[in-house]
Amino acid sequence: MARVLYFIIVIFVPFSVVAQQTNGSVPVGSSLTATDNAVPWISPSGDFAFGFQRIRGKDNYVLSIWYDKIPEKTIIWYPQGNSMVSRGSKVELLDGSGLVLTDPQGTRVWSSISVSNLAYGFMNDTGNFVLVGSDSHSIWESFDSFADTMLPTQVMARGGVINSKLSDTNFTGGRFQLRLLQDGNLVLNSRDIASGYTYKAYYISNTFDASNSTNSGDQLIFDATGILYILKRNGERSDLTPREALPSGDYYHRATLGFDGVFTQYYHPKNSDGNTSWSILWLEPENICQDIISDEGSGACGFNSVCSLNGARRPNCECPPGLSLIDSRDPYGDCKLNFTPSCEEEPTYRAEIDFVELTSIDWPQSDYVHMESTSVDECKDSCMNDCLCAVAIHDRNQCWKKKLPLSNGWTNESLNTKAFLKFQKGKITPRSPYVFPRSRNDRKTLITIGSSLLGSSVFINIVLIGVICLGFFLNHQKKGRSFNPADNVVQNNLIHFTYHELVQATNGFKDELGKGSFGIVYKGVMRTNTVAVKKLNRLAEDGDKEFKTEVNAIARTHHKNLVQLLGYCADGEQRLLVYEYMSNGTLASFLFGDERPSWEQRSHIALGIAKGLSYLHEECSTQIIHCDIKPQNVLLDDFYNAKISDFGLAKLLLTNQSRTSTGIRGTKGYVAPEWFRNTPVTTMVDVYSYGVLLLEIVSCRKSVKEFGTGDEYGEILTDLAWDCYQEGRLEVFVENDLEALDDYKKLRIFVMVGLWCIQENPSLRPTMKKVIPMLDGVIEVPEPPCPFPFSVTSG
Repeated sequence: MARVLYFIIVIFVPFSVVAQQTNGSVPVGSSLTATDNAVPWISPSGDFAFGFQRIRGKDNYVLSIWYDKIPEKTIIWYPQGNSMVSRGSKVELLDGSGLVLTDPQGTRVWSSISVSNLAYGFMNDTGNFVLVGSDSHSIWESFDSFADTMLPTQVMARGGVINSKLSDTNFTGGRFQLRLLQDGNLVLNSRDIASGYTYKAYYISNTFDASNSTNSGDQLIFDATGILYILKRNGERSDLTPREALPSGDYYHRATLGFDGVFTQYYHPKNSDGNTSWSILWLEPENICQDIISDEGSGACGFNSVCSLNGARRPNCECPPGLSLIDSRDPYGDCKLNFTPSCEEEPTYRAEIDFVELTSIDWPQSDYVHMESTSVDECKDSCMNDCLCAVAIHDRNQCWKKKLPLSNGWTNESLNTKAFLKFQKGKITPRSPYVFPRSRNDRKTLITIGSSLLGSSVFINIVLIGVICLGFFLNHQKKGRSFNPADNVVQNNLIHFTYHELVQATNGFKDELGKGSFGIVYKGVMRTNTVAVKKLNRLAEDGDKEFKTEVNAIARTHHKNLVQLLGYCADGEQRLLVYEYMSNGTLASFLFGDERPSWEQRSHIALGIAKGLSYLHEECSTQIIHCDIKPQNVLLDDFYNAKISDFGLAKLLLTNQSRTSTGIRGTKGYVAPEWFRNTPVTTMVDVYSYGVLLLEIVSCRKSVKEFGTGDEYGEILTDLAWDCYQEGRLEVFVENDLEALDDYKKLRIFVMVGLWCIQENPSLRPTMKKVIPMLDGVIEVPEPPCPFPFSVTSG
């Protein structure tokens, strides 16, 4: 009998396990043990699994839920608190206790919730593990216990919190949070881990309305289609996911707060070949190194560290020369000085101290002294004679002295700062100026070379130096003829092509994409990458030096709303620029085609253009005035994101190549009035052109309508906009566009912003930096005056 019973168990238990794995149901009394070959609890579709995942590079495990059909097994849930355990730990589903996690000694590490009358557990196809009671109702859900990720169908109520991990392999609570506040605002903030104290938010959704609480946010919802949005109390929605960017097809979606503080929505094809990785749909913030600046806390990186943005828009953190990580296992942590400054014996102190010069670096929130009209030497001397001063920052005849700990450190090529950091003589060998390596691979290379040189004899060092120099030379020669859009294309690293290479790439310049005042654009292919090649018109005399200067200025720009320059050609009289290819063409074709684009798409495009112009005007190391903003110079990428093209080229044209014979740059209908007057041209000419373009985007009408009746200008859009606004007839202006009229508040704001931008008096126009919050509705837009009080207008 015993043998028969044993036989039955051996035969039927495996089938019960398989059944359990395929229908998602987990009976009470089931358990899993943390080993490499443990079989998890699988959802009915097999998309998700619940069990133990081994932490990469460690012998620890994390109780978790993950995508089981994706090779990288991306974890989307784990218990907050004590989720990492050692081999041999166990999770059990127990009546009266729910899910219980114990270590190998049987000590309880974590439990879900104490429940009675537990019927079973269920791993469902949304990624939600549910405990079901005997009345068939849900008792506990993993969706209600947030880890660092939200999934489609998941909802966060006001007061909800998501904590980041501490690091990529440490699942304890980290430094960053996503919170839906009681007032309705969704925020990202850093925090002090020990006390839980939250610092100033570095992202705010602006879904709180102090004047009308029903307009405030109530829930953060990730719907089944992949759209993440804030649902307001009055039923209105504020989308976070750009709808036009949502990929079509069958995809997994997730939104994860990274351990580096960046909140990102990803997508991954369900039917992939195994080599596909997660793609980014959108992220916040755009530049965490700059956006997280606060009076409290250390910033994106640890105290005394320096943050730089990598190609994936994620932060890299590094300790400056003379400092090292407190915890070598945490590259995003605090840095410490390799010596202890003392004010007790100042003469001795000054004799032992020197400066290492750093470029394009700042710690904006650590000032305690600010001096104006100060030279570089005066700035350094003042810091040297001040034992409290750890670093002096000099920029445009101003000096800031900073003391430890340094916070919010960041580096960017757009900064013109010189930073002088104290170090103890003999501790480091200063490089003047010191430039941070641009990537971790570069840094690894430098460390490897340095270690080899220090550990070798003089003769071997000489040989190594020769080999290294030869290698750099050959590598440079190779780079001059290779192409990859991901290459670093700034300054001397900008790819130089020969004219013959571009002739071949464009098949003899056969496929014309468009033409304008700057030249003709052709479609080309470099290896497997499609590019846009622009043949510039003849340059002004002695234009070669100016060409290279302007190309370098353009190459230093990096913004998601600017078309990226990949390379150039300067052979003989030939001047060509190679850009990334924009698959959806120009904004002109998009706006003025047979079908009217959606209001939501147009709104997103208008805001993107404003952000790109604001970057050119205020964030570049060399300010760039475009001088020819129009829909033909705005291109659309695969997801219909707007990217400004032809910026930085105005200086390269001959005067008589502009669109008028009076030295005016720009295009009829978009030209600011000051071009016709003897007044200085500023960034406000771009603001004027943007205002006209914004009115075009709103109305889907061209700025100047050619009637062919002898009237050269026909109907002027700016006149029509003012008349319709003044008379309260915006439905006429948008030709009864129901989508726009349903969003009447935003429609009115956009028209008002457009009218402010086209004011004849440049001093009345807002800066592009101010236009952005006006469009977003963050700041109130006052009633605009008549834009052209000095002009004679009809009607």
